[in-house]
Amino acid sequence: MITLTNVSKSYAGKRVLGPISLELPAGGITALVGPNGAGKSTLLTIMGRLLEPDTGTIVVGEANVATTPSRELAKVLSILRQENHFITRLTVAQLVAFGRFPHSRGRLTAVDHAHVESALEFLSLTDLRDRFLDELSGGQRQRAYVAMVLAQDTRYILLDEPLNNLDIHHAVAMMRQLRRAADELGKTFVIVIHDINFASAYADRIVALRDGELVTVGTPEETMRDDVLGALFDTEVRVRGDGPYPLAVYYR
Repeated sequence: MITLTNVSKSYAGKRVLGPISLELPAGGITALVGPNGAGKSTLLTIMGRLLEPDTGTIVVGEANVATTPSRELAKVLSILRQENHFITRLTVAQLVAFGRFPHSRGRLTAVDHAHVESALEFLSLTDLRDRFLDELSGGQRQRAYVAMVLAQDTRYILLDEPLNNLDIHHAVAMMRQLRRAADELGKTFVIVIHDINFASAYADRIVALRDGELVTVGTPEETMRDDVLGALFDTEVRVRGDGPYPLAVYYR
């Protein structure tokens, strides 16, 4: 479980997040949704200890995010931000191997290599393993970064815009792979995602934010409603479909 208690963040005296108290059960996929500036990435970054909150506590599993030693926290929790820049020229396999650093400290064992190969295969990157990152498309690089996080082999995984730079085909493939990792490997994903329809189709629960505050927390069925989405995005919305994956259609 991930537990947030009275978490808040301000910049230059202006509050951009919270205070937020929230409990997310272990397992499955939680999607953070909302308009630009809602505080989604700020919340995720605080959860991953890449940004310090002004108030509040975060506990992931049994680990207090603020006080757990970095090496130990990195065995429980992994995070991928939107901005990923490596100055050193790396191959895909070398990048993915960085995910094993909390375990190997740079000296890869047979177990580490097995995790790297598994992550490459899981995201269909085996044929690209020896390609340099600057030789890849944006979508291929994004898959490589996600593979690096998967190779870290933590129970809890935070992803900020994992569909960034992916076309529809690869976005669907990515979400299917995350869904498979949650279901088959017991991973817990918290992802920031802009496309509410992808959240509806693949997430177990949706956390909606606006102006740094919680709007609603619920299942896709509870969230995919005209009134909820209309108020969240300040846009006329019609949710269509009676099947398991309702579709949100936006109007001007």
